[in-house]
Amino acid sequence: MKKPAIIWLNVAIFTITFLVAAIAVPYRAYTVGFDMTEILFALLCFIYCGMSITAGYHRLWSHRTYQAHWSLRLIFAIGGAFALQNSILHWSSDHRIHHKHVDDNDIDPYSAKRGFWYSHIGWMCREYQAHRYHDYKNARDLQKDNIVMWQHKYYVALALITNFGIPIAFGLWHGDLINSLLLAGFLRLVLSHHTTFFINSLAHIWGKQTYTDKNTARDNGILALLTFGEGYHNYHHIFENDYRNGIRWWQFDPTKWLIKSCQWLGLTSKLRTAPEDKIEKMRLAMTLKLSKKKLINHPEAEKMLRRLQQEYDNLIARVNDYYQIKRDLLQAKRQQVKSEVENSELLKQYHEMKEKLIAQQRCWQTMTANLV
Repeated sequence: MKKPAIIWLNVAIFTITFLVAAIAVPYRAYTVGFDMTEILFALLCFIYCGMSITAGYHRLWSHRTYQAHWSLRLIFAIGGAFALQNSILHWSSDHRIHHKHVDDNDIDPYSAKRGFWYSHIGWMCREYQAHRYHDYKNARDLQKDNIVMWQHKYYVALALITNFGIPIAFGLWHGDLINSLLLAGFLRLVLSHHTTFFINSLAHIWGKQTYTDKNTARDNGILALLTFGEGYHNYHHIFENDYRNGIRWWQFDPTKWLIKSCQWLGLTSKLRTAPEDKIEKMRLAMTLKLSKKKLINHPEAEKMLRRLQQEYDNLIARVNDYYQIKRDLLQAKRQQVKSEVENSELLKQYHEMKEKLIAQQRCWQTMTANLV
């Protein structure tokens, strides 16, 4: 089968920027050096580009996990052009197809099952998606957003202005144009590109399948550090409408923190989250599935499997009871005076149910941890 035509512009951009970042930047650092102001400015530009993709392109526009004030949308739209990731409309349309048809080599734009190179960068180097360049019927909602359409119309101009204008302006102000172009221009762009590309490639290869194994997406805390929280990808693929990727307090997800902080400032609203009980049930179901695989060759497999299933059923029953009474308690707090609820029988039942759930979880953790 004949391969699609090479997109020479993309190949040239990826090749030239990478060579400059890999060769010219270290050479300049050795012969001239970079001062802390230049390094910090390049880092700020990298963060701005990355967060514009994660909080803007991804969680706001692709998945509509929250709503944002026009000023914040404008900031993200400009940052997305600075990141040189194509327009919001095109990026989001591709990403929605990816989620709907994940791992389908014939439909998923960057299917991980076609290999690391293809999912990382190869899919952008040839005309694999030519038929989609003007087909945005899966993003009709975004076509009603004036900022999205403004950025789509003037994307090329915005990309040129930001990628050349910002480093040049800083370089002229700071007094070293070459250093600024190398750090805030080339190096920042290469880092922005490849850390984002890691979510399509490495995040479908390296990590744990915490919630589902029905697709190749993985949870990986190291990738989360490089991608502003996007590394918890297995969670994201099963709960794509959640504005969070790292749902635990200790998980690194600055995009989540930004969105939540902006809510306090009145810049974001209607933040969507997945139901807690559904998240827990998906996690437990995956643990059960993995535990059963461990017991395949166990000499007492049948007996152990029965015990495992019974323990799982007991835990699910506790989860259902706990979250039901938690919902009842929240409803009571909305309808009654807070002091009345704090002294109610319902609150006592809630605490009792919570203790029972914790005890059941410990039994389950001990049992699954000791499987060999």
